[in-house]
Amino acid sequence: QVQLVESGGGLVQTGGSLRLSCATSRSILRINIMRWYRQAPGKQRELVATITSGGSTGYAHSAKGRFTISRDIAKNTMYLQIDNLKPEDTAVYYCNAEPTLGLLNYWGQGTQVTVSS
Repeated sequence: QVQLVESGGGLVQTGGSLRLSCATSRSILRINIMRWYRQAPGKQRELVATITSGGSTGYAHSAKGRFTISRDIAKNTMYLQIDNLKPEDTAVYYCNAEPTLGLLNYWGQGTQVTVSS
């Protein structure tokens, strides 16, 4: 079992920045891969970025350039830095953890990001 708690969302103006956090109940080094997803109103949930236990990162095409995924091993926390926010970034952002590939996935409760124009 892995508990995930997101935080850091809020209401920001276009061009602003936010750093989302995802605190885990298990050592990040024991989680094979962690991901950030987002779901905008009326749209399907989409993958934003990934980070492996080894620290390798990956980004969706739409996230390259303004999104940065990172982690703090000591704090067992994953982050998503979003810069130059745009109204189309408005969504609920979810943290996902897959400790063992192909087995159980765990989700956080989500954190709302709203970007005003």
